[in-house]
Amino acid sequence: MGILRQQSAIKMLRFRRIVCLLILGLVSSILVVSCSKNINHSATSSNHLTENCRVVQHLMGETCIPHNPARIATLWMATFRSTLALDIQPITTAWYVDQPFPEHLQGKADGVENIGFQPNLERIALLKPDLILSTTRFENIYKQLSQIAPTVVLDNPTPPPPWQKHLEDVAKVLDKEEKGRQLIDEYKQRIEQLKQALGDRRFQMQTSIATVDQTYGIYTYGTKHPTGAVLNDIGLQRPPAQSGDFFTRDHISQEHLSDIDGDVLFLSYRGGEAAKENLEKLQRSPLWQKLKVVQQNRVYLVDSDHWYAFDVLAMNAVIDDLFKYLVNTP
Repeated sequence: MGILRQQSAIKMLRFRRIVCLLILGLVSSILVVSCSKNINHSATSSNHLTENCRVVQHLMGETCIPHNPARIATLWMATFRSTLALDIQPITTAWYVDQPFPEHLQGKADGVENIGFQPNLERIALLKPDLILSTTRFENIYKQLSQIAPTVVLDNPTPPPPWQKHLEDVAKVLDKEEKGRQLIDEYKQRIEQLKQALGDRRFQMQTSIATVDQTYGIYTYGTKHPTGAVLNDIGLQRPPAQSGDFFTRDHISQEHLSDIDGDVLFLSYRGGEAAKENLEKLQRSPLWQKLKVVQQNRVYLVDSDHWYAFDVLAMNAVIDDLFKYLVNTP
């Protein structure tokens, strides 16, 4: 009996061992299939993303953006205008709430929503963009913007980069590099046309630029400012106080008003109605009347919305003004 019991126990032990092996094999098979399915799903997702978006390197890392974004939100006016120049109309941009879009953009910005100079995240989200073009000015909200839509951060140092550099950056993100090069080439052609129209006069004419702001401050533009760079590209001479490698020279006092004198003065105001009133106040002052350019009636009031801007559309508008007042005006 003892031997039979021992044999029976051995058989039972073997049976249990076989059952355990079968269960272990079944569990292993399930895990393998499950893992295999997960791996395939991940690969499929990755391929799907690769097919439907393009990885772009930018200042905050890399972002996979749609190949043909149809609802672009821009958070800087220079980015907005550069995007327009590349034949793409964004759905929104950041601009002063109480001001209409610049006059030289009329017809190009119809239907574009102004979300205010300090972008509101809720308003941006409601617009459902498929791409957000931000700048380093808003890098503190990059994570929140990225949760709304793929976000690319472009450089916006102080002072801002040359307009050509920003245009090239935007064109690269939007896969419009050829169009960007074309715009820069066309700008150069217009500069050459203006040079020929002015002839040698551009070497003798002192061309001054000045803007009055809402604090009754007056400032001029150096060659680092895009508008100053346009005059420099043409070869126009600048008054001594405006010659130099600087962006703007601010807070010119009434006692130094002669710093904005010249053979020609392009004058503007920037800062709404308060700035306009300050400009009118300046024009009534006795020191203003003593300026040679005033006495010769060669002061031209221009729009600071493009004379102070940083994009190719604005620079072309500046060139339009230069043709109008330096070539076509007696």
